[in-house]
Amino acid sequence: MQFVGRKKELEALEDAYSDAGCSFIPIYGRRRVGKSELIKKFIGDKAAIYFLGKQAPAKLQIKEFLQAGAKSLQQPLLAQAMADDWQTAISLVVSQASPDRKLILVMDEFQWSAETSKELPSVLQGFIDNNWGGKTRVFLILCGSYMGFMEKKVLGEKSPLFGRRTGQILLKPFSYLEAAEFHPNWSVTDKAKVFSICGGIPYYLKFFVPNSSIDTNIRKNFLNEFSALAREPEFLLREELKELKKYFGILTALATGATTNRKIEKITGIEAKTLFYYLNSLKELGYIASYHPLTSHKPNPKQVHYKLKDPLLRFWFCFIYPNNTAIAQMEDAVSFNSLLKPHLEQYFGYCYEILCRDALAYLYQKEELGCSFEIGAFWSKDVQIDIVGQRKDGVVDIGECKWGAKQSLKQLGKELERKIVLYPNHDNKTIQRRLFLRSEYKIPDQYPVQVFSLADLYSLR
Repeated sequence: MQFVGRKKELEALEDAYSDAGCSFIPIYGRRRVGKSELIKKFIGDKAAIYFLGKQAPAKLQIKEFLQAGAKSLQQPLLAQAMADDWQTAISLVVSQASPDRKLILVMDEFQWSAETSKELPSVLQGFIDNNWGGKTRVFLILCGSYMGFMEKKVLGEKSPLFGRRTGQILLKPFSYLEAAEFHPNWSVTDKAKVFSICGGIPYYLKFFVPNSSIDTNIRKNFLNEFSALAREPEFLLREELKELKKYFGILTALATGATTNRKIEKITGIEAKTLFYYLNSLKELGYIASYHPLTSHKPNPKQVHYKLKDPLLRFWFCFIYPNNTAIAQMEDAVSFNSLLKPHLEQYFGYCYEILCRDALAYLYQKEELGCSFEIGAFWSKDVQIDIVGQRKDGVVDIGECKWGAKQSLKQLGKELERKIVLYPNHDNKTIQRRLFLRSEYKIPDQYPVQVFSLADLYSLR
């Protein structure tokens, strides 16, 4: 499949490569987001050594590193070289590189190599501080999936590598607009649906084939026990975490609507004093996020809500994991029609709110908003507001999202007005009203609400 997106990231890497001296750029982000694909696209036919770390003894990894160097530099004797430590191995490899070209040295899944060789960050610090011996220009790329590790052990103040980087790339999932490039001929409705399931993760998006319907793709990818995505969350979490039962319990609770510490504790039985540790681990991996009701005032820590941030985990823990036994006993068409299909529109409606919040930032860009802003939602015991845009220009956007069938515009306007009255507009900002609807509407002149259809949101490029 054709490589999609990442133009800014590739430009940043090319700029670093073209610099006269040595370079060091950490690349990090959650699993499956496309870090390795980005690196492989960048190195292309350049002089590069790509080494993939693994959960294996240090000596085995050092041997494989020498083999990778031998192959890339076309120096077969390197594969037979004796090296008992990373200092020796890296010195041997760099010494064989041509001084006429910058050498790209990639250490992917760096967390695994550093876990078995605690001294490795300090070894690399020494090479950087010594300018790699002064004979070879080296472009070091350290890539990792565990964001907590990368932020602390590579980028953090206590890391030996702190202050040595010449740049960094936090690779994020594609936006809903970028994700749409994987299925350019689909309707905007189908693009939104697949984004609700796969999010902006390229690895997942590639499994949704364009010549099949969304329903067929769901059946093929999640209800067939041999498909790659059927057990993807299980493999993903097993690779990163221990005590899986507790994490599965937390994610199931979140998928079924539990948002507070108290509710999650009640469902899972995990005591509040230890629950924070598990929630924080999931946050560090980028799988969940914490939110506060958005107003102009400082948020109250007691009002925090936790939600599943990763769409595939949200979908899987909502529909697949709770129904595993039934799915295994039924034909995929039967399980889809009875267990999933009756609830999908409600699920897509919930995800549409997330897409609309993302879209508001693009709307601000199109409207050439000249100030900073924050986008979120608001909730209290009296009201739930889908979209809040707190702006520094004295305006607050209040928005409502409707995925379902066409409704009376007048009625939707009245509902929005009711919610605006209940919103705590502490600074008496100007309220701007926005409706985000799946269908296109013809808006009467002088109507006091800005209305956007799904087609409008997908045209914001």
